[in-house]
Amino acid sequence: MVDLETTGLDPRGDEIISFAAVPIDEGRVIAAGARATFVRPERMPDAETIRIHGLRPSDLMDAPALADALGVILEALAGRVLVAHAAWVERGFLVPALKGAGVRLGELTLDTAALLRHVLPAERLPAEGAVSLSDAARALGLPVHSPHVAEGDALTTAQLFLALATRLDRAESQTVGSLARLSRD
Repeated sequence: MVDLETTGLDPRGDEIISFAAVPIDEGRVIAAGARATFVRPERMPDAETIRIHGLRPSDLMDAPALADALGVILEALAGRVLVAHAAWVERGFLVPALKGAGVRLGELTLDTAALLRHVLPAERLPAEGAVSLSDAARALGLPVHSPHVAEGDALTTAQLFLALATRLDRAESQTVGSLARLSRD
């Protein structure tokens, strides 16, 4: 499960400032396997961005630049399927970041925001847009861990994914491929 904190939502002008991943192996969250890093952006976050995730220039000054942080990111993603909440954000930033390092992000993506639409009744969902990660977790009775902090959001996403996959599997046997198809619906 991957989460990024960024300076905004447009990968053409905004930057990654924090990355975290929490692995799931054999249906279990492996908290001890979590990987995280701050990333020093070329342009420091503005006041609105700081208000959202709390990362100030002083928190990022000594962090590695993205090129130097890619080792942690690649290690966390190696041999894994990308799972994220509203995964278009993570893909939008990770694809160009990894391409710059000569690495291609795998095509399979599991999106907990999309999977949630297959679990919750339509009347509990917004007509458009994704349910926030915190609201999605609460809707399934799950804890929310440090919202808008990459490590906390990655852990919340991991738990949300397991809950969603379990519910979907009860209705009909699921595979990574079938969950990926549901993520695209």
